[in-house]
Amino acid sequence: MSNKTSSARNPLPADFSWARDSLFTPPEQGGREAPHETPAPAASQASDLKPLLEELLKALFVAVNASAEIIRIIPPHGQTLQPVSSVGLPTELLEAESPLALPCEACGKAAAGRGIYSADLSSCGSRPDCSYSGCHFQSMIVAVLENDSAPETPIGMLTLFFNHPQQLGEHTTNTVLSFARLISAIVEHNKSSRDARRVELMAERHAIANEIHDSLAQTLAYTRMRTSLLLEAIRTGNELMSAKYAHDVNDALQISQKTVRELITDFRCAMDPSGLLNALQTLTGQFCDHNEIALEYINRVAHLELPLEYEIQVFHIVQEALANIATHSGATHARLIVDFSNRYYIFTIKDNGSGGCTFTPVEGHYGMMIMRERAQRIGGEIIVESSQGFGTHVQLFFPEPGSNWRTVNE
Repeated sequence: MSNKTSSARNPLPADFSWARDSLFTPPEQGGREAPHETPAPAASQASDLKPLLEELLKALFVAVNASAEIIRIIPPHGQTLQPVSSVGLPTELLEAESPLALPCEACGKAAAGRGIYSADLSSCGSRPDCSYSGCHFQSMIVAVLENDSAPETPIGMLTLFFNHPQQLGEHTTNTVLSFARLISAIVEHNKSSRDARRVELMAERHAIANEIHDSLAQTLAYTRMRTSLLLEAIRTGNELMSAKYAHDVNDALQISQKTVRELITDFRCAMDPSGLLNALQTLTGQFCDHNEIALEYINRVAHLELPLEYEIQVFHIVQEALANIATHSGATHARLIVDFSNRYYIFTIKDNGSGGCTFTPVEGHYGMMIMRERAQRIGGEIIVESSQGFGTHVQLFFPEPGSNWRTVNE
């Protein structure tokens, strides 16, 4: 799995060497829990269901020589069948069939038998007389769409119409039931994908709220308190304190403005479509273009496959760590190392700066705290070592995602 690649911008001089290399100790050797199968956040978005169902209906149409077909779904807690896809039904008849009462005789018998039911159209007593003069349907077949997770609650009905009397032979029965099972699975998967997307969106909103609270709300609260003191100083005519509090308010507003810009940049930032490794390569180039610091990018992982949520969080952690090096470290050299060991992914960002103060919150800046929260969202941790003469080492590590993450996200 390892494949060392290295690139450097503002290349390291030949006589430069690091004082020591960064070592990784798996958490199970340090008293923490061993890696476990961690399901990745679901990130898939439900695709458009109707065109796919129409393609299936067209295939079934040919397979059993039907004249028309319709798929109806039972809404949650509903008592009617709502059409979601159809083939061959005239518009006027389709409007008459929407919606259809659940107790319809043919559908009711199919649901009760949890299988398939054939009927002459005239035998369905709960159906009104067809007012469409062009209708020549003589019979129909109804198959229940079953819910595997709740067999007692059907998803909906698959109905096939024929211009001639239709008997349920073995071929027709097996074909219709096979398509009904396939349609049921697609509808259930579509619902699960929507639910997963909804959860993901709620998590994103929560994350944005956390970012705003951690990065902006505390500074604004400080500004409000200083404003109250400023007003009191003005009321009492204390010019010295008035000037001090006005200066404090001005500084806090500058910090807030900077924080807002950082948040906008953070949330607008999109991952490179070609993946995390390419995004880190681009980030390395941008760092070197804007700083007089030699940065070496070392990748020891041949194929990095992670859920999108993991990639986004790792990218922002590395971005923040490099920003701290550029702003606070006073370093001349830095390294970004991507590695995999003992079923853990390890991202190390190190510099040869002054050490000791790189990640201390300054003037409302809570970068390290946000980095740790990002790591926790993907089941990871961040370790920081900073000492005089050795610079600062930031190490992000998290367990390899569970083997089912691709299935969850498909």
